This record gives sequence, C-alpha cells and structure tokens, in this order.
Amino acid sequence: MSVKVVVGYDGSPEAGAAIAVCALLLPSAHGVITHVWIPPFTDGQIHRRLRARARTLDELTELIEQEGEREAERVAAMGVALARAAGWDAESLVKKTFGAEGVTITKVAQQIGADVVLVGSRGMGGARAVLGSVSDLVVHYCDRPVVVIPHPMLGSEYDALGDGPVVVGWDGSSGADAAFTATVRLFPHRDIVLACVNDGSEIPADGPSGSDLRNVRRLNIQPSLAFRNRGITDSLIAAANDCDAAAIVVGSRGRSAAREILLGSVAMGVLHHSHRPVIVVPGEWEVPVRA
Repeated sequence: MSVKVVVGYDGSPEAGAAIAVCALLLPSAHGVITHVWIPPFTDGQIHRRLRARARTLDELTELIEQEGEREAERVAAMGVALARAAGWDAESLVKKTFGAEGVTITKVAQQIGADVVLVGSRGMGGARAVLGSVSDLVVHYCDRPVVVIPHPMLGSEYDALGDGPVVVGWDGSSGADAAFTATVRLFPHRDIVLACVNDGSEIPADGPSGSDLRNVRRLNIQPSLAFRNRGITDSLIAAANDCDAAAIVVGSRGRSAAREILLGSVAMGVLHHSHRPVIVVPGEWEVPVRA
C-alpha cells in the first residue's frame, strides 16, 4: 500500500529533519510537501527594494504578494528535494492563508485524502514546544493520524527508525482500537508491541482485513496509582525505550474542536515528553476506502 503523507513544511531545520525521519518510518510513501504562507511577505530588505520600485500603494501591494508567493514556492520546492533525496515520490503544494496555518494543513489533508499528516516540533525535551504551535493545532483538529517528529533525536533513536518495533498504548478503548488499527495498516511488516495498561486488556482478536497479526505481542505496564495518567505516560515512554522502538502510537478521544479538551492527558503527555516519533490517531478515525 502506498501511503500518502501531507507534510507541513516551513523550511526550518526541524521540518527537514522530520521528512528524513518519516522517510525511514514510512519508506516509499508519496509526500505532498505543503507550505502555508500568510501575506504580506515579511522580508524587510525586499520590502525596501519594492517600495523604491512601486509607483502606487496598489502596485506595492501586488509586488509584495508576488514576492511572497514566489518565496513560498521556493520553500516548498526545497522540501520536495529533501523528500525525494530521502526516497519518497514527492510533489509541492503551496497554500496562502489569512488564518491558522495548522488548520489549513488539516484541511489540505482532508481535501486530498491523505493517510497521515507529518509535522515537526521544536525545542529540547521531546515535543514540549508543540503547545500553541502549528503542530499543536494539527494534532488537535486533524481527523487522521498525525506523525509528530521531535527534534533533536539521539543516534540510537535514529537507528531504530528503519526496523524497530512500534509501541501502541492499549487500554481496550475505542481510541486505542483506532490506534492499533492504524498501526497495523501503516506498519504491516513491523513488530508491534501493545503496551497494556492493566491485566484485563485483551489483545484484539483481529485487525484490518488481510492483516497478519503474528507480529503483535503484549507487554503489561503498571503505572503509578498516585499519578495514574503521568504514570501511564512515563510507562509508555519507558516501554518504547526498552524495546528500542521506532515510534509510539497513541489514540485520542473527542471529535473536531472538542478534541482540544478531550485529547487526553496520556496522549498529550507522551507527545510532549517522548524523544521518539509519536503518532496520534483520533478516536473517530476509520480505515479509508480507496477507489
């Protein structure tokens, strides 16, 4: 199955690293390198040069818009080059918006029928800087799996990307079921570790049609009772480190805007503290039907 990935690309080192990492997780994918720009174009030196050239305010506005669009196209083309160098088939998609960039990326994913959305994060200590960022909006509002790549990563974490197992947080809920289904579909040839929160959580009897579940194994985790959600977060991350996992997959709860409140402290905790890639799967996600 060819996976279609919408990439939120802004030209930063973190965004470039996210493409390289995801290409190891999902090789041979089709990348749609999406650069969202917000007018007006903000380079101060370019503005001064255009002001000297323009004869009227309307002409200045038009020139600034033209330069902004051309710069956006250059940034997107740079992302395409990185994606192709990493082994993906890739194309560029430039979008102008006057609203939130993360919302625009989410809409693009819906419009073109993407399988997943890829975003990078900034800051030391996993993805803690994701709050309030473009990545945060995509995670909260996207109706399909979102891959968040932390930056920077250690060499050993990079080494696990090619063939390491994928750890899935499992508690028997519908959100966990969606996360498991997405994992089987995206990583059909990898070992999958279901990190079970309690002994009563049964491993699913089956998965998506045609799935081979012989590579799925169970790992019981016992979080602290005093701080249960934080304990689950720490236990999932520890399980991923012990397994030398390529990524952690967690499910979320809620629909559309309500997910901002209902995403769940465990999912957010893993997203903010993991130094390995995290895939957040919305609870309402279903396997897409391809024509």
